[in-house]
Amino acid sequence: MIDPYEIVNEQYVISGADARHVRTVLRMKPGDRIGLFDGNGMEYDACILEAVPGLVRVKIVGRGMTGRESPLTVTVAQALLKDKKMDALVRQLTELGATRWHPFTSSRSVARPDAARLSNRRQRWEKIARESIKQCRRGRLMDIGSVLSFDDVLELGSRSDLSLVFWEDESKPIHSLLTRKGKTVTSVLIMLGPEGGFSAEEIDKATRKGFVSLSLGPRILRAETATVAACALIQYVFGDLGPGVAGCAS
Repeated sequence: MIDPYEIVNEQYVISGADARHVRTVLRMKPGDRIGLFDGNGMEYDACILEAVPGLVRVKIVGRGMTGRESPLTVTVAQALLKDKKMDALVRQLTELGATRWHPFTSSRSVARPDAARLSNRRQRWEKIARESIKQCRRGRLMDIGSVLSFDDVLELGSRSDLSLVFWEDESKPIHSLLTRKGKTVTSVLIMLGPEGGFSAEEIDKATRKGFVSLSLGPRILRAETATVAACALIQYVFGDLGPGVAGCAS
């Protein structure tokens, strides 16, 4: 990922770990073409001018907006899970095209790290997100939000066209959304619980705030599996993973 403000006379210097990756993993050399991105939706076509230990200098020969971003703005609110589960989710949600990700605490959250540990974890999640967009060739970095409370997430619902909460005791399937009439959906907030799931009181509170409670099917999924499944289904129904279905909200 590059900083567009560091492009000088259509040239850019790649350094550090990225330079090592270009030289030793990709085994690229002067004259080779390479694709770069800035994390804000712009792609750059570049030609390598110089490749030495610790430095790769390129010339920008073309640029344009990436075509790999979903037209749907997807915000995923995930109740805190154990460390490695959250790390894996950052990778998978980046690949699925999520726009932003907010961890939060709920009544049944087992993981409740202190402020210092949360700061370290957030830095790690941001690093994982940057690494992941290289793999999936997205042009835009998934935003890692601050850790919120349950009530904070409910307030976020008003900023999206559609706010959904997935609950294992719900029976209403996701395709029920397609029968609703109203404005076209361009932004969705999806809310998923911790390992122990949401309490009935939390679901009641969410639905009173305008959230739609939905099921992910008859089987009980692990918390991390549920999040990936929900994001993929939302991208299929409203985003760029499906046949172009135009979803509507009430």
